[in-house]
Amino acid sequence: MRIELAGQPGDSGRPNEDFAAVALPASGAGGALVVLDGVTPPARGTGCVHGVPWFTTRLGTTLLELAAGERRMELGACLSEAVARTAQAHRDTCDLSARLTPQATVVAVRWDAEVVEHLVLSDSVLLLEGADGEVRAVLDDRLDRLVALGPVTDDQRNVEGGFFTAAADPGVAARAVTGTTAREAVRALAALTDGASRWVEVFREGAWAECFALLAKEGPRALVERVRQAEAADAQCRAFRRGKPHDDATAVYVQL
Repeated sequence: MRIELAGQPGDSGRPNEDFAAVALPASGAGGALVVLDGVTPPARGTGCVHGVPWFTTRLGTTLLELAAGERRMELGACLSEAVARTAQAHRDTCDLSARLTPQATVVAVRWDAEVVEHLVLSDSVLLLEGADGEVRAVLDDRLDRLVALGPVTDDQRNVEGGFFTAAADPGVAARAVTGTTAREAVRALAALTDGASRWVEVFREGAWAECFALLAKEGPRALVERVRQAEAADAQCRAFRRGKPHDDATAVYVQL
């Protein structure tokens, strides 16, 4: 098995709000990975005294523990429980009713000898390479569909008809894109925050298959570096429109 991970903050003066980790249980039966992309809050704040990095770390580690250790729980149930536990950890000190309370996108994957389970919530990306070499992107495209209709506002976050992120409501797990694939049909997989998936989705340097080939050949660090080069070449965001010139970028590659 080959596992590689790379992450870099978009701004060296700010903490990285992404989270990524992989667990290989001591039993040796499979593994699990979790990748979160924390939502950068506006200047007016989130109502939380801890901040987004604390939230993504807390939620990410709890979700990974459940996904790796509670094999009888479906990934959706793991996410719901992780959100509930994280909310409980700061309910007494923070205003969790604030619309911009700390939140994150989610990719979670769990595999064993029989199946590969996946969960994707919001605009982070999961790539699955089949035994035949075909690369399939698993996407939650609700945000993209809203963007296609016009400017997206915070009022469209975590509401019916909008898009969803993991915040303080455990019920959001039911909104995630989930599925299972036979283990023998998956050769490798990768998870990307939207800062890393810019290589495909913003800068159009290649399709998902080319992105996966880059990860397999040169590793996640190379993908992040290519994104940084593309961002630097368009520092004013004139050629490629995006919310911010540089974004936290994280990629994980797992060859099963």
